[in-house]
Amino acid sequence: MSTRADAIENVTRYFDDGRFLGELGQMVERQTESQKPESIDALYGYLNDLMIPMLGNMGFKTRIIENPKPGFGPFLFAERHEGADLPTILTYGHGDVIRAQHGEWRDGLDPFKLVVEGDKVYGRGTADNKAQHCINLAGLRAVIETRGSLGFNCKVILEMGEETGSPGLAELFTAHRDLFAADVLIASDGPRLNAKRPTMFMGSRGAINFALSVKYREGGHHSGNWGGLLKDPTIVLSHAIASIVDHRGQIKIPEWRPDSLTDEIKEALKDCAITPSDSGPQIAPDWGEEGLTFSEKVYGWNSFAVLAMKTENASKPVNAIAPETVAHCQLRYVVGTDPDDILPALRRHLDQHGFQDVDIMPADKGFFRATRLDPTHPWVLRVKESITKTTGEKPAVLPNLGGSLPNDTFAYILEMPTVWVPHSYPACSQHAPNEHILQSLSRQALQMMAGVFWDIGDNTK
Repeated sequence: MSTRADAIENVTRYFDDGRFLGELGQMVERQTESQKPESIDALYGYLNDLMIPMLGNMGFKTRIIENPKPGFGPFLFAERHEGADLPTILTYGHGDVIRAQHGEWRDGLDPFKLVVEGDKVYGRGTADNKAQHCINLAGLRAVIETRGSLGFNCKVILEMGEETGSPGLAELFTAHRDLFAADVLIASDGPRLNAKRPTMFMGSRGAINFALSVKYREGGHHSGNWGGLLKDPTIVLSHAIASIVDHRGQIKIPEWRPDSLTDEIKEALKDCAITPSDSGPQIAPDWGEEGLTFSEKVYGWNSFAVLAMKTENASKPVNAIAPETVAHCQLRYVVGTDPDDILPALRRHLDQHGFQDVDIMPADKGFFRATRLDPTHPWVLRVKESITKTTGEKPAVLPNLGGSLPNDTFAYILEMPTVWVPHSYPACSQHAPNEHILQSLSRQALQMMAGVFWDIGDNTK
């Protein structure tokens, strides 16, 4: 009789004999940059050439679903139904990647070629998200090959537009709730708390992007003739931004300060300390909300950032008062912040502080709303127990990810509990040159997910 240990041994061989890197290499070679309209064929090819054969060989029925929003990448839906009396698991991944950033990777690396150097495996999409859904599908396959069945029903949704804000995903779920109905979402994206510690999170911070603009006139005017007479849009906008946050980045708009960092959340985050590492950037202890731990700042609080700021002739300054200045900004926010009041609250705040000249322009790109699931939910405890059994280590259980992903579509539209088990780590260079995963982490992740899926289907308990 096959056992849990057999399934984990199966998936371990898959890693050790090179099949994992072989499959991942084929996935990374597909140049699936969803921000480029000319990549549409590559988006379809990723699903048709790689994912459909992989899932078909696992006994899944598959079909491509066109995006409800014209011009954006397709979706792949797959289903393996084993019994009406069995639980149904939904899993998710995205095959699109952020722009390759050719020419910015270090020598010896190519964004669309898998390169292995010691424990690191480089390539665009390795961490976000190709290796992550490859690991989960391999875990499912190991259980099928070992047991002969999953022991539960499984649905898969793969999208090709997450890096452009998941266009069409909410509309797809709204129109086909029954098709995607399941007892729980178990998926993977984002980083662990640190490379060595298995991690779970049950939601994500939301994000909203917008631009702040001050424009006073057409064209610049000589700073000697007009300095002291013309309003400087850069100075005005700088003071407006300084009214939003103080000198250490603490948010000053009352409506942007969440009410959800409860004693219970603080207690949970005590077990999820963020510690500085040599592989990541240096953390500034005097930045952000005073009195909060590093973990509370990232997972329990809101953060405001100026992503870019531009004034006329910024790259080649001349002696002229600029006519216009624009700052591209972002608020990352947790549950406990009213998403529909973020920009109205900003408008009220700027007006109250005398900055009626500052225009607010919402970003065209859609972003995700904040979500969070109770860490004591039965599905959370079930996955946590399985990971502990496989690794011998209690995973970090975060109330939500510090970043953003389309968890709101699962939590609010499909109304299901969501459990995420990330297979990357904070210093993976996600969304940057030299993106990579770790072999050691990936091997453990394969074992963990085979164990999770085995335990869900173990009907002998």
